Amino acid sequence: MNEPDTNAAQSAAQLITDKIAGLGDWRGETLGRLRGLILDAEPDVTETWKWGRTPVWEHDGVICTGETYKKAVKLTFARGASLDDPARLFNASLDGNTRRAIDVHEGEEVDGAAFKILIQQAVDLNSAGKTPPKGARS
Repeated sequence: MNEPDTNAAQSAAQLITDKIAGLGDWRGETLGRLRGLILDAEPDVTETWKWGRTPVWEHDGVICTGETYKKAVKLTFARGASLDDPARLFNASLDGNTRRAIDVHEGEEVDGAAFKILIQQAVDLNSAGKTPPKGARS
């Protein structure tokens, strides 16, 4: 009898929890805090694990991914260029026509209320089934 692959047997949510715990530094704390804001903003979000080791949050399509680098935690919004960002949280990947990202560095805080608004806008956009308008906000 074959033993199940450990990763296949774990849920995406558990893999994300393990990744956060495994970081063991400010990046894990930051990713955990942002994850909490995502789940608070949209309780029906689905957590998935894609592209090898990347947490992904979805609702009728990808909302955002959560990547960790040595000097930043990056939340990339799949359709970020179509979202209104009056708080100017997006600070990376600003040149593209589709995606936008938020890079959080050690010691930085993200405005939780503004972040949750972005999450809800992304959910609403995905749920509406709209494609980003040509020449979306850059």
